[in-house]
Amino acid sequence: MTLTGAPGPVAAQTTATAIFAGGCFWCVESDFDHVDGVVETTSGYIGGTNQNPTYENHPGHVEAVKITYDPAKVSYDELLTVFWHSVDPTDAGGQFCDRGHSYTTAIFATDSEQIEKAKASKAAVTKDLGTVVTPINTAPTFWPAEGYHQDYYQKNPLKYKYYRFSCGRDATVRRVWGDKAFEGIKDAMS
Repeated sequence: MTLTGAPGPVAAQTTATAIFAGGCFWCVESDFDHVDGVVETTSGYIGGTNQNPTYENHPGHVEAVKITYDPAKVSYDELLTVFWHSVDPTDAGGQFCDRGHSYTTAIFATDSEQIEKAKASKAAVTKDLGTVVTPINTAPTFWPAEGYHQDYYQKNPLKYKYYRFSCGRDATVRRVWGDKAFEGIKDAMS
């Protein structure tokens, strides 16, 4: 309120969207929820052939996470850094113990600027790692996963921690990235 009692100008709340596939969406969601500036994460399916995919029926889709973020607090470039350093982008067969197309890595850009930034970041990562198999695509329809998959790591913390450890996710990321593992994630899973 201003001194006259009239409402003052209201700053527009602006958010943006990023979509990343990095293996099990429970883990990707958990990692991005630990990034300052991320407002919301939603686990889901993207890139397949059927409408309204489910966990039991998602041919061609990959597990992915739609990230709603505040660009005033975190940039798309910073989210790309988090993504790359929380997966094994050299593995074309899936991620960690989860094998098959559903668990492969991918970046789904929502506009041409994201495509260009993703390509530039992939080129930098390729210089670091040699081979990077992660495709960069324009985002088709993102389908939210069933409710029991959303915030799984918070709803089932013991099962989630056991899964993440036994799947070898953190150990593999540390092996691939060394001291760059989990870059940009505060309180990274250990």
